[in-house]
Amino acid sequence: MIGNKWDSYLDLLQADYTEGDALDALGLVRYCCRRMLMTHVDLIEKLLNYNSMSSLSFSCCLSSPMSLLELTLHLCHCFGEV
Repeated sequence: MIGNKWDSYLDLLQADYTEGDALDALGLVRYCCRRMLMTHVDLIEKLLNYNSMSSLSFSCCLSSPMSLLELTLHLCHCFGEV
């Protein structure tokens, strides 16, 4: 699991580590784990700006099963990010 490494990764980058050195320092040596951090797009800050009780209705998201990728793309489309 690498979800708990995101904040540490950002801290290392702020401390002027290169991306590769930061990933090495976190013990992430497999390319699949490295890819997860290097390609992550942190959308939570943008999503927190929206009131969940606003006029946007997300019932379309709940009406059919979606994969996490499909849901993410759908929400980005709803917020005008795509």
